[in-house]
Amino acid sequence: MLDRFARFVVRKGRAIEIFFIIATIVCAICYPFVGVNYDLSQYLPQEAPTKQALDVMEDEFGYPGMARVMVKDVTLPEARVIRQRIADVEGVDLVIGPDLTTNVYASDAFSGNDLTDRFYKDGCAVYQIIFEEGDYDTKTHEAIDEIYGIVGMDRGCFAGSAVSCKERQSSIQKEIAIAMCISVLIILLILMVMSNSWFEPFLFILIMGVAIILNMGSNLIFGSVSFFTFAVAAILQLAVSMDYSIFLLHTYTAFREEGQGAEEAMEHAIVEACSSILASGATTIVGFMVMVLMRFTIGRDVGFVLTKGILCSLISVLLLMPSLILRFNGLIERTAHKRLIPSFEPLGHLMYSIRIPVLIVALFCAVPCYFGQAMNYFYYGDDAIGSSPGTRVYEDAREIEGVFGKSNIVIAMVPNGSQVRERELTKALEDEDFVDYAISMSGTMPEGIPESFLPGTITEQLRTDRYARLLINMKTREESEYAFACNDRVTELVKQFYPEDSYVIGKTASTVDIRDILSEDYSRISVLSLLGVAVVVMATFRSVLIPIFVIIPIEVAIYLNMTLPYLYGESLIYIGYIIVSCLQIGATIDYSILMTNNYMELRETMSNKQAAVAAITKSTHSILTSGGILATVGYLLYFTSSIQVITQVGRLVGRGALLSMLLVLSLLPALLSAFDKPIRKQQERAARRKEARRNKRLRLRHAMAIRKEEA
Repeated sequence: MLDRFARFVVRKGRAIEIFFIIATIVCAICYPFVGVNYDLSQYLPQEAPTKQALDVMEDEFGYPGMARVMVKDVTLPEARVIRQRIADVEGVDLVIGPDLTTNVYASDAFSGNDLTDRFYKDGCAVYQIIFEEGDYDTKTHEAIDEIYGIVGMDRGCFAGSAVSCKERQSSIQKEIAIAMCISVLIILLILMVMSNSWFEPFLFILIMGVAIILNMGSNLIFGSVSFFTFAVAAILQLAVSMDYSIFLLHTYTAFREEGQGAEEAMEHAIVEACSSILASGATTIVGFMVMVLMRFTIGRDVGFVLTKGILCSLISVLLLMPSLILRFNGLIERTAHKRLIPSFEPLGHLMYSIRIPVLIVALFCAVPCYFGQAMNYFYYGDDAIGSSPGTRVYEDAREIEGVFGKSNIVIAMVPNGSQVRERELTKALEDEDFVDYAISMSGTMPEGIPESFLPGTITEQLRTDRYARLLINMKTREESEYAFACNDRVTELVKQFYPEDSYVIGKTASTVDIRDILSEDYSRISVLSLLGVAVVVMATFRSVLIPIFVIIPIEVAIYLNMTLPYLYGESLIYIGYIIVSCLQIGATIDYSILMTNNYMELRETMSNKQAAVAAITKSTHSILTSGGILATVGYLLYFTSSIQVITQVGRLVGRGALLSMLLVLSLLPALLSAFDKPIRKQQERAARRKEARRNKRLRLRHAMAIRKEEA
């Protein structure tokens, strides 16, 4: 079957090229129309309390974005004028700030709550702004631009989820372009050093470029992807699947060096390389597809897109690349050069000589690292995913907190009913030490004045036919153990006054749900990822014992990678922790498979020591090329992105690739050498079973042939 496939690919090369040209153009046109979702709460399962509350709030009040703005060097009269100007901006629903006082008939004021002292201090004024639309809506971002003009970028500080999201959207495209361009240049340099022709690297990049365009453009079938997927999918696809094209070309070159013609060598190369390429792709796909099973559906988003990316890469390498190699065969041969890197045989001898210390150190580190990686302090929500330290949004938020303290807006929705109960709830909330203020329609109206006196533009901000809305400002950050406890207390009070059909919504409440769901997700998908990869490795080697040794170095590398932040005293973003754990095993298990496969082949004709040294020598070139590319891409994301979750994922990916390379080159040969006898015995038993099955089939065919002749 592979022979027929290879002949088809070689003979239909021109038609295949035309197909890929058309598909690439179509996907390039589709790419700008793929939406990008920045709202993590949208990935909560429907049964999550926050998801249910958001559905109700969207129906009743919309899903408002929020911002916090501070103006420096301003007088109180000027601050009041600025508040009024911000309130008049299209897209702004409510502004809480200086002069939120006396006139009940003003369309931007509520009576009975003089909050001026809380919003004006030391010549600075702060405003809590609630928008009509969400943090991610174009109308909200246009309103923010207008507010920038009113306040002035030089004397204003701008923070809050809406501002953070706007800046994230505007920076992510530029950062991806920068990271991609630098990645391509560095990868070209790595490939030029590691390859045997000056033209080969450009061919590799061309094939991967086509595969990336096919993947990113075809994301249109999903409608939109998460900002995290949008930021990392292309660059990770480039790094993870580069091996496929390298392996095919090197296999083709080997057949050409034997004296075969170009088309004949390509057919043989496709047949020989296909099983290895598909096995490599299968392990990576398993690692990505496990993420699809996460209840927090950003895992499904990342898993589907990265899996589709690997499939696009496999299709491009096995169909398009053979045609391009044959088309540019002359150029590849004319630009051939001598090997630029020395033999890795000394490294092989070194690694074999330190095998015993390596085993002892790995055994000593494995158990502590297993427990250490679970002891990290984790962040879960939007606050952690936002801008990194050093960016303007991050520094502005800290400056505002330095003057006015922390601010965390929580929205409570309660059924319309008794105004007395609503007023009592508002007072009970304001009596809590962690609450800066609580605003409700009944709580801000003086007793005896009916709400019908107020214009509809005011009442619709805090009341609909079915629900009343309370705005509660907690003096906490969005995510901390203290914030979680305060949010629980707010929920407890709301449920005390309104046991049914009441909701508490906010970034803290959303983060609590994300935390609970992600914790369950990790315990499940980490096991499934490990089992899935083990099954693929077992099928590849037809052995139960070998997958254990193949997986051990990668698992130790993962545990060590995730333990280092704990030792450094750093916190981890849980989404990145889960995704990198799955990605690292899926992307780097190929190094172990390559090393093991080479060792098993060489062991047929060599001694234990000779096979180990030769396997390291033979495998190092490919492992350093692949791992170097993955490490480069990871660290480029770390250095170029201003979004915390992307920088952290980049660092974990880069460091994980380096650790995986190190342990595969040192620990895996030590394991294979130490357990050589049981491995060989199992292989011999497997070979005997295979031979017995083959003989049984032959006897069965012979018996059937005799019966047929007798009949």
